Amino acid sequence: MEPNAEADSLKRVFSLPMLVIYGVGDILGAGIYAVVGRIAGLSGALVWASFVLAMVVAAFTALSYAEMGSRFPKSGGVAYFVHRAFRTNWLSTLVGWLMFCTCVISMATISRAFAGYVIAIAPGLPDWLIILALFAGLTFVNFRGMKESSALNVVCTTLEVSGLIIVILVTSAFLLGGNSTAAISATAQPSIGWSAVIQGAALAFYAFIGFEDLVNVAEEAKNPERDVPRAIVIALSIAGVVYILVSWLSVQVLDPAALAASKAPLLDVVRRAQPNFPPVIFTVIAAFAVLNTALLNFVTASRLIYGMSREGLLPAWFSRLHPERSTPYRTFLVIVPMAIALAVSGTIQLLAGATATLILVMFCLVNVSLLVIKRRDPQTRGFRVPIVVPVLALLLNLGLIAFASNESRGLGLAFMAVGVLLIVLRDVFMRGTLSDS
Repeated sequence: MEPNAEADSLKRVFSLPMLVIYGVGDILGAGIYAVVGRIAGLSGALVWASFVLAMVVAAFTALSYAEMGSRFPKSGGVAYFVHRAFRTNWLSTLVGWLMFCTCVISMATISRAFAGYVIAIAPGLPDWLIILALFAGLTFVNFRGMKESSALNVVCTTLEVSGLIIVILVTSAFLLGGNSTAAISATAQPSIGWSAVIQGAALAFYAFIGFEDLVNVAEEAKNPERDVPRAIVIALSIAGVVYILVSWLSVQVLDPAALAASKAPLLDVVRRAQPNFPPVIFTVIAAFAVLNTALLNFVTASRLIYGMSREGLLPAWFSRLHPERSTPYRTFLVIVPMAIALAVSGTIQLLAGATATLILVMFCLVNVSLLVIKRRDPQTRGFRVPIVVPVLALLLNLGLIAFASNESRGLGLAFMAVGVLLIVLRDVFMRGTLSDS
């Protein structure tokens, strides 16, 4: 390759085990480490039930994604799927914008959680400095390439899983040792009804975000038609079981109100279950866990812009890869400033809720797209689900959106409005350019 030549394709580096690790690493992390306390504030001792419900909703859409990923193993994810279904550029562009927003808002959410854990061991550092340092490191790793990103992903995934294993072991030992539970039993909480559980599930859905990112790296998988669907199902199953177990154990050890008030909820659970466990060790593990999710969101956002640009939905300038690293480095100029601005101005609960709401809207569109595509082209050689799956997934997604907080829906609507405005401005600019020529 010429020194200044642009690379023209992404490298195929993902095997099935690497895809599963990527997916598990993306799903686990900030969801359980950062927002389990906020969910406990909504559903109390039934926090585990919120995770079960969120997992059920996610599972149906995950199966739809598995078929779409098998049919169309392309970068661009949901934007590409909607484009194939409706063949309408403005809708595909809007969907891509919203998916991009979910990645960036999630990165902002995670950076705040990361700062919280770092401050637990270095209280003198300001939030903004930690956030800037985090994004500087993420930009460097993503610029280096997918091999480096995957290597860091493996390290972070190992650490975050080890942290959850620590939670499971110390809380289990605490309960088996005959200690009385700190949590109030569900039957003793008449004020916690199914409405609160569903509200908790609407926020808990944020914890399951990540399985859909696997379709965005399909072009970097060695056998995407076979491995991407398998990886989606395996990764979601592993993460779901871990979430339910950890959330149930947490409220057996720590009162839901105390869990909700904590800035480092799982650290406080470990402290109560095993006071002699070094808090610095668990804090470092938790910080790497949320770092991992931020890393993978960064990868997804950059591949999403790259894929949309290559399909003609965004300026071609974004589809240029670095001549040596083969990374979509130009997309970083949009991702990093936007994520930092959100991180320094929002709260974890607001940002997480907005992310979950937007992703639920995206999932609705994915399920509708699959229904359209299955009707148009019912035969496929790859993974296939019955038509009832996307129908149920659509209804469940709409149900969780209805139970999301007003603030989360409002922020999501604001991002949708910005997307519409950008599309209108782009069309006006393009028409003006054509008329001048």
